[in-house]
Amino acid sequence: MASDIHLNQVQANGIDFAFFECGSGPLALCVHGFPDSAHTWRFLLPELAKAGYRAVAPFTRGYAPTAIAPDHCYQTGALAADVNALHQALGASSDAVLIGHDWGASTVYVAGANAPDRWRRVVALSVPPGLALRNAFQGNLAQIQRSWYMFYFQSALAETAIPANDYALIDLLWREWSPGFESPVDLQNFKQCVVDPEHLKAALGYYRASLGSGPRTEAYNAIQNKGLEPLRQPVLYLHGRDDGCIGAELAEQAQAQCPWLTVEILDGVGHFMQLENPARVNQRILEWVQS
Repeated sequence: MASDIHLNQVQANGIDFAFFECGSGPLALCVHGFPDSAHTWRFLLPELAKAGYRAVAPFTRGYAPTAIAPDHCYQTGALAADVNALHQALGASSDAVLIGHDWGASTVYVAGANAPDRWRRVVALSVPPGLALRNAFQGNLAQIQRSWYMFYFQSALAETAIPANDYALIDLLWREWSPGFESPVDLQNFKQCVVDPEHLKAALGYYRASLGSGPRTEAYNAIQNKGLEPLRQPVLYLHGRDDGCIGAELAEQAQAQCPWLTVEILDGVGHFMQLENPARVNQRILEWVQS
C-alpha cells in the first residue's frame, strides 16, 4: 500500500470493520468483491484523494481483518445495509460517492437504491444490476457455464477444496476471469483474508445466501428487493470485453434492461479491470464522480 494510505477501524451495523483510508473531503467508498480484498483499490484511493475525496475501502463483512458477521448473514441486503451504515459511521454527507467491483458492484446498486440521499453518484464494475443478472440464468447457457463456481460453492466440500494446493482453485478463477493477467500479490492478499476457516466460510456465505440456503432476514430481504428498482442517481457501469466471469453480452443486455444505467464496455481488460489497467479505469471513474 502507498505510504499515504492508512488502515483504520470503525463499527457499523454491529460489525467491526477494518478499512483503508486516504485523503479528506466528501466520502468516496470503494467496495471490493470475490476473490479479492480492499487492497484491490490501492491504485484508485490516492487518485480519489488527489481529487478532493476521503477515499475509504473497507474489508467487507467476514473478510479479515473485518469481523465475522454476528448474525452470519451475507445476503446482498446485509452488504448494502453495511455500506449505508458505514456512510453514517464515517460522518459522510450527501456529497458521497459509491464505487463497487464484483460483489461490491451488486452491493452498491442495492445501497444506492435504498439511500439515494446519501450517495450522489455510483460506479459499478464487472457485474450488472440484479435484474439483468437474474435474467442471465434464464437461458444463457454460456453464462451458466461460466458461473459453475457459484453452484460448487453451495457444497460444504468447497471449504476444504479451496485452500488445497495453496488455493489453486482461486488461482484458476483469476486466470479465467482476467485472461493473460497475473497478480500474485492480489491473490496473496485474498488468501490472507480467508486463511481462518470461519472467514473462508463467510466469503462463501455470500454465494450461499444468494443461491442456496444461507441465513437471510426479512429486513435484509426488503433492502435487497428495493435494489431491483431503478436508481435515482447517475450510475456508471464499466465492464471488460475480455471478462471470463460475466460475459460482455450481459453488459450489452443490461443497457436495454436498465435504461437508467450508463454502460461502457472497455476493450483489453477482463474482470479485474481496476488492476489490469488502473490508469484508464481510474480516469473514467474520476470523470464520472466529479461530473
